[in-house]
Amino acid sequence: MSDTNINNFTNPSTFILRGIPGLEEAHVWLSIPFCTMYITAFLGNFTILCIVKRDPSLHCPMYYFLCLLAISDLVLSTSIQPKMLSIFWFNFREIDFSACLTQMFFIHCSSAVESGVFVAMALDRYVAICEPLRYSTILTNTIVAKLGLAVVMRGVILVLPYPFLARQWPYCRTNIIPEPYCGHIAVVNLACADIRISSYYGLFVVFCVKGLDVIFIAISYTLILRAIFRLPTKDAQLKTFGTCGSHLCATLAFYIPGLFISIAYRFGQNLPMHFYIFISNLFLLMPSMVNPIIYGVRTKQIRTRLLWLFTQKVT
Repeated sequence: MSDTNINNFTNPSTFILRGIPGLEEAHVWLSIPFCTMYITAFLGNFTILCIVKRDPSLHCPMYYFLCLLAISDLVLSTSIQPKMLSIFWFNFREIDFSACLTQMFFIHCSSAVESGVFVAMALDRYVAICEPLRYSTILTNTIVAKLGLAVVMRGVILVLPYPFLARQWPYCRTNIIPEPYCGHIAVVNLACADIRISSYYGLFVVFCVKGLDVIFIAISYTLILRAIFRLPTKDAQLKTFGTCGSHLCATLAFYIPGLFISIAYRFGQNLPMHFYIFISNLFLLMPSMVNPIIYGVRTKQIRTRLLWLFTQKVT
């Protein structure tokens, strides 16, 4: 390769997304579940936003946090799936370098915000169960707004260095990303430089976001369960714990797949590349689809409002 070509490739104008390597011939069929997931996630989260906006009785901390969760789910799924489907359907594999870094930012930022929202929702459940008489004085609209802003700003501040670090590396090996989107590690692994700064910072962000968030959620639910077991009757215990059911299911749906992906990445060297990429993408995008279903089915207020909207349209 000539020196001129090396210099031109050092800062590539585009990257090539391979989709799911090894399964290119099945891309059209693979698009069916991902397209279904995107439509379900978009309609479900948008419906929750509309219901909460239109019903004044839902203007309270729990549903404000639920709206922030729905927005982060919409951003995450929209950052990934339209481009993924264009690869599967039309073989549009190219993505501009700046667009790739932008996609990287929104994917990781929305994921960090979603994790923070689950902590805020765990705090909401803790106050509602352990300090019910002080709920309205502790979680005022001002406090809720500050919590929401803190969750968003934490995600933005921690993830913002990702694209700046990725931009500074020289890329002279290849510009082919073996995935259907621009993940942080997938991009920086293409650099022909010492990327330990990016790797170490990525681990730091994972610890600061998901690591600490899981600890805070675990502490919250330990205190919640202790308060529930102190209630005098089984019926009271079950009824109180039922108020946490939706949040607990959504939290598990978010963190358990991520744990599985992490374990498979580190210990599943014998797994086929296409299987790992397919499963990791499925698990990454599944919470965006599952969350509105969980809250729609398990939350009485949303379920009632949704049924009312449908009956109004039918009549």
